[in-house]
Formats: sequence, C-alpha cells, structure tokens
Amino acid sequence: MLHMLDRILDRLEEWIICVLIAAATIVTFVAVVHRYGASNSVTVANWAKGHDLVWLAAAADWVYLTLTAINLSWAQELATYMFVWMAKFGAALGVRTGIHVGVDVFVKQLSPAARKPVIVFATLCGALFTGIIGTLGARFVWEIAQTDQVSADMEAPMWLVYLAIPCGSYLMCFRFLQVAWAFIRTGDLPAHSHAKVEGIEPPTGTAAGDPI
Repeated sequence: MLHMLDRILDRLEEWIICVLIAAATIVTFVAVVHRYGASNSVTVANWAKGHDLVWLAAAADWVYLTLTAINLSWAQELATYMFVWMAKFGAALGVRTGIHVGVDVFVKQLSPAARKPVIVFATLCGALFTGIIGTLGARFVWEIAQTDQVSADMEAPMWLVYLAIPCGSYLMCFRFLQVAWAFIRTGDLPAHSHAKVEGIEPPTGTAAGDPI
C-alpha cells in the first residue's frame, strides 16, 4: 500500500512539473508573438502605405487592431509564477533522483563504516533545513492570507503564489527523509547518469556512461 502511494506521489510530482513548464512555455511564446506581432504590424503598415500597397497596409492595420484588442499583460506574471512552482517541485524531484550538485570529495575519502553516518547526517540536515523553511513559509502564507494583497497584473491572491514555498519545501523534506531511510536500510543513494535518457536503452553490451 505504501509502495503504491509512493508511486502515485512520484507520478503526480512529475506530471505537475511537466504541465507547469509546458504551460509556462506556451504562455511565454504566445505573449512574445503577440508583442512582436503588434509592433511589427505597425512597421509593415507604414512601409506598405509608403509604397502604395493599400491591401497590405489594410491587412497590417487589421492585424494590429486585432492583437492590441487582446490583453496579455498578465502573461509574463503568470509564466513567472508557474516557473516558481515548477522550480520548487523540481527541487524535490532532484532530491529523489539524485541530480542535485554535491561536493562529495571528502565523503569518498572515508571508509564505508565512517561514510554511512556522515551521509545520514547530511540528509537529515537537508530534511531539517527544508522542514524549517516549509514551516516558516506556511506561517508567512497564513499571515498574508489574512490580507487583501494581490498580484500586480492578474490580481491573484498572493498567498496562492507563496504557497509554493511550504508545498515545495515540505515535499523536499519528505524526499530527504525518504532518501535517508532508504540509505539506512539498503546503503544505496539515488544517482543520476547524465548519459542515460528515460525511455531509451543503450545498445546491448554498452554501459550507460559509455560513449555510443
């Protein structure tokens, strides 16, 4: 049962990250096309009028009026907030998969017997730190929820934006505890191979880190 819940949490974590980064990318792309389309349509219209291309000038004017009638002033703010949420959940994913950058030169010099308590201590420190940040973030979200503070463009409640701090931090705390418990039981730490791509297996007889 716990294993199934863990798998569900893993998939949910990955889906949230994928949806947020895809949505933020699409919103940013549409906003850029909208902005440059409006400005360039003016340039095209002026050029067309100077060369007596009435049909092109009329088309460019229509594009300008159509685009300026669409208000996308909120797009940049929304994309920023989505990237913030994505980064917080992505940090937790990094703990689970072992892709965070770490300096382990000192740890590797220790004997296996001395290395284990150091690694456990380090992961528990990570859990403690992210737990504290999550608690402080939750307190801050609760305090700001008692106010009427909203974002500048979307006028969204700011407590909803800052909710990323406790949610992401508590998830990181859980992942640190999960890694520590798994290491105590099995002696294994999550590791990520930069040569491996999910869904693509290397040819038979080729190691994941070998050049193909």
